[in-house]
Amino acid sequence: MVLRGHWYRGGTSKCWLFDAKDVTLHAPTREDIPALLSAAFGAADARQLDGVGGGTSTTSKAAVIWATPDADADLDYLFAQVGIGDPTVELGSNCGNCATAIALFAVQAGVIAAQDGMTKVRMRHVTSGAVLTGTVPTPGGRIPKSGLARVPGSSAAGVPVNLSFHGPWGKSTGALLPTGNTVDQLEVNGRTLSATLVDAGAPAVFLSADEAGVGLSSMIDDLAGHLPDLIAARASAGLMMGLRKPEDPPQNAVPKVGVVAPAGDYIAADGTTISADSHDVRVRMLSMLAPHPAIGLTSAVAVALAASLQSSVVASAAGQSPSTSAGSPRVLRIGTPAGVITADIISDNTGTVSEVALHRAARHIATADIDVAPATELSA
Repeated sequence: MVLRGHWYRGGTSKCWLFDAKDVTLHAPTREDIPALLSAAFGAADARQLDGVGGGTSTTSKAAVIWATPDADADLDYLFAQVGIGDPTVELGSNCGNCATAIALFAVQAGVIAAQDGMTKVRMRHVTSGAVLTGTVPTPGGRIPKSGLARVPGSSAAGVPVNLSFHGPWGKSTGALLPTGNTVDQLEVNGRTLSATLVDAGAPAVFLSADEAGVGLSSMIDDLAGHLPDLIAARASAGLMMGLRKPEDPPQNAVPKVGVVAPAGDYIAADGTTISADSHDVRVRMLSMLAPHPAIGLTSAVAVALAASLQSSVVASAAGQSPSTSAGSPRVLRIGTPAGVITADIISDNTGTVSEVALHRAARHIATADIDVAPATELSA
């Protein structure tokens, strides 16, 4: 069978985007979508040789898009994290980098008519109901094909896209703090670790790097010795956040899990030195079962919200006042393995964070007809 797909780079991820009309030809219900995507990506093979997957967590991503012109948002999208060496497809998480690509796709494909100046694309994440806005420059109503914007973690240029995540938070669990606590204690392989569990952008758990024994003076190593503890922390946090039941197997995509440390000189993944005065907090995240080469945007949003909660693990590491004045964004500079990214944290009149905005870049790579394995092989 043939499936039409659109390949985009969004920020530091690559995503295959699919029009729902093309997907329903082969997957008539949403329950059928994971098997279709698994086959298209060649997910069962760790190298994804017989499919379009990239073989890494940041390049094994997809989204299915429905135009919704009469709804509050311009489109709905279902994000899929496709397995690597595992035929399963997780639909429970979200991806800001892919949402950046979706916004550009919507303008380039005519889902949204280009406006004079800037075109805003309102996108609803189907799984959580969260609404994001991608703003694409369209001077004179012209549709951009290329741009000069760059983001840490990629030297390639792309069309600048500003991506905003809008509150209220707690879309996956019902609350910004699913347990009601700013700091919880996690049982991790015989140790008790302090953690902040938040649901903003995506459900996430943050540990103190010092307490977890993870050094962040260099972000080059593969964290192999720490992966069992980080994976165990995610499993424990997933139970406390109500994301799974004790009898359910732990998920690999959510909650996101990361370690944080105060600002300090560190070696980035490319070997460059990042100075302490360039950022407010250092963060290293786990993506699926491997260290993230940069940081996912949903994780960056979770960092931003956690930094705004007094006495949280992240706020303690950032060492700043968590308050922000209404209408005047606080800029949080996050040191990641790929370099420093900034998040604009905007609060309402009550001091509650209402929006987190990030500056990204996206580019269309290809449109292709994917030759997917026959239906008899999809169920094998």
